Amino acid sequence: MKILHIIPSVASVRGGPSQAVVEMVKSQRNVGIQAEIVTTNDNGKDLLEVPLSAWMEYKQVPVQFFPRFSPNIDAIREFAFSRQLTAWLWQNAANYDLLHIHAIFSYASTAAMAIARLQGIPYIVRPLGQLCEWSLQQSARKKQLYLSLIEHANLDRAQAIHLTSEQEKQDVSRLNLKAPSFVLPHGLAIPPAIPNARSLLRKHLNISANEPVILFLSRLHPKKGLDYLIPALGKLTHHRFTFAIAGNGSKEYEAEIENLLVSHGIRDRTHLMGFVEGETKNMLMQGADLFALTSHSENFAVVVLEALAAGIPVLVTPGVALAKVVQQQQLGYVPELDVTAIASALDRYLNNPQAGIDMGDRARQIVCEKYAWKRIALDMQQIYTDILQQKPISGVD
Repeated sequence: MKILHIIPSVASVRGGPSQAVVEMVKSQRNVGIQAEIVTTNDNGKDLLEVPLSAWMEYKQVPVQFFPRFSPNIDAIREFAFSRQLTAWLWQNAANYDLLHIHAIFSYASTAAMAIARLQGIPYIVRPLGQLCEWSLQQSARKKQLYLSLIEHANLDRAQAIHLTSEQEKQDVSRLNLKAPSFVLPHGLAIPPAIPNARSLLRKHLNISANEPVILFLSRLHPKKGLDYLIPALGKLTHHRFTFAIAGNGSKEYEAEIENLLVSHGIRDRTHLMGFVEGETKNMLMQGADLFALTSHSENFAVVVLEALAAGIPVLVTPGVALAKVVQQQQLGYVPELDVTAIASALDRYLNNPQAGIDMGDRARQIVCEKYAWKRIALDMQQIYTDILQQKPISGVD
């Protein structure tokens, strides 16, 4: 079985969904699927320093990068246009049994769907949450026009829409697409345990050994709800805690975050750590006491899964798709997206940290059992087989 994955970017700065495709392909190859990735050299405002228009091993999987058109105009650069990627897909896409296309409203994915339609190649689409209600409300007129003129037909002609949560499925159902959908979550590559992560983190932050650390780790964007989390923490200055923010965003929004921290009186107990990955990220995840993501909308949020796998409780708002799992399995706190409600949940945690430890222990066990990449890859293999044999997919509406 030969599967081609197409995504506009695999750069770390593009967040969890872009990084997850690499782990997805790695796990698929481990179960015998001949899976490969084509993408652009997009790296946010920059470009990845990688060989172009040739296969290479990237993070242990075969990837071919193509040059992204990079003008100074942000909107055009973000669209990730690549003439060379188009030409390659037109000439080579038919060599694969099926295309697994990730993202919409971006040139690489739109071109891949159009070429698949024209050449009669089966394809499925993972929209990365971009069909969720909150996402469609951002730049609404432009997205509605793009959807009606181009993307709706591309989605309708797909063999299936790959969604990662029941919440995303509910949002997508409102669009009345003709293509069936299935829900298959991301898997998780669990990093090795750092035995002294807690003490290492406190040494890194230069704080006392028993100081509670509340962690936010995600890209800095208005969608992530820091304008709720920071004021909520500002109501709890009678508690001891250190707040760590790991992630980056536009200079304008980073300045907004800085102002929020100052105005709510917690700048002196906040560490702005910028973008992190590798050992630093693992130390943060494993050494923190509570992970917080008060987002407006997340179709999955791999980072929440990573926190749970590290054995720390999470505080998430209902817009985060994993919120129902957190609530049902008692793995953390799920307040409404409201400053007072978030502050109340944080106060409950800080008053009873032992409850958080118990939640974290339970989270580690559940995540390791349910979200192992091998299990996800085997499920995906069966879905590919069903599609290629033109059989109904288990779990499809």
